[in-house]
Amino acid sequence: MRQQRLAHPSPPARRPTPAALRAARNQRVPDVTAARLKVLFVGINPGLYSAAVRHHFARPGNRFWPALQRAGLTPRLLCSDEERELLKHGLGITNIVSRASASAAEIGARELASGGKRLAAKVTRLRPRIVAFLGIDAYRTAFGAKRIRVGPQPQRLGNAAVWVLPNPSGLNAHYQLKDFVRWFRRLGAAAHPHGKLD
Repeated sequence: MRQQRLAHPSPPARRPTPAALRAARNQRVPDVTAARLKVLFVGINPGLYSAAVRHHFARPGNRFWPALQRAGLTPRLLCSDEERELLKHGLGITNIVSRASASAAEIGARELASGGKRLAAKVTRLRPRIVAFLGIDAYRTAFGAKRIRVGPQPQRLGNAAVWVLPNPSGLNAHYQLKDFVRWFRRLGAAAHPHGKLD
């Protein structure tokens, strides 16, 4: 009998305690990066849960990991603690702002703009094919962009094409998992038009 595909990745084995979540404020999550990636995903900043376990998009309910798999960007559903497996498929993760907060609303315009400058330098160094921002308002603020539509943008960052996609947090009720799957599939086709990313 064929196994049913999981809709969400399993949470990390080590669930953070309330004390660990409090201590995670302003902490950082290491980047998952390498030179010449096909897609470098850029979050706004880490949440406390992710900072406590030191893995990206780790909070249960985040749509990032299941969307990657359902869109065909990873061959199986990865958990956040398997994030370095992304590098095998030409994918990576970083953030505009590195410090963790309880919500992205705590990150102000000046901090986003400063983070955008640091990110631009990182992109110049790493030379990914596409930079995909996961947060429409954060991209707009960080780079002073005026009119933003979900999907590919006319601007470039260094030599990289720029895509702007919604924040996959479970708190973002405007978009469902199927919406992320559709956009991730389009992103994958743009990053590797002649076949699968891997």
